[in-house]
Amino acid sequence: MSSNSKKILKKLAENPAVSIQDLKEGDAKNTYAISRALKNLVKENCAEIYKSERQNYAKITPKGKNKLNSLMLDSNSTLVSTTWDGFWRIILLDLPEERKSERESLRYLLKKAGFVCLKNSAWISPFPFEHLFTNIKKDLGLTTEMMILVTEFVDEETKKFLFETFGK
Repeated sequence: MSSNSKKILKKLAENPAVSIQDLKEGDAKNTYAISRALKNLVKENCAEIYKSERQNYAKITPKGKNKLNSLMLDSNSTLVSTTWDGFWRIILLDLPEERKSERESLRYLLKKAGFVCLKNSAWISPFPFEHLFTNIKKDLGLTTEMMILVTEFVDEETKKFLFETFGK
């Protein structure tokens, strides 16, 4: 993904909608590249264009938010602390078969964030990514399909298994 596409996704994620004129003015000497990047984002279903009488607006889609979250996990600048704070992050995921593509996207993000699948739909990690997944839950409207737990209390046998798994 181009750096222009990343910039556009970040700007769209910060606002409900952004005028296309504002996107182009952010980099006046690069308007063609911005237009091209936006066109590609629309083609990939990561952004949508809304037309009004006065101007056109761009809006990020759920797929675009997933793409941005994935890019954030790849970025060195957003690495979270790998020093264990004593808390386990547990995410319970229960999406029905008709939402399989969303489920697969979430599993991909969980793996990228260092979560390990314990049992079918239970994921666990010592890394503090719960805020990212809280935002994903809100963005995708997963009120009951995703549950996020943070705990320091785990039985001794499970703790031993987790320490072996994460090398803690």
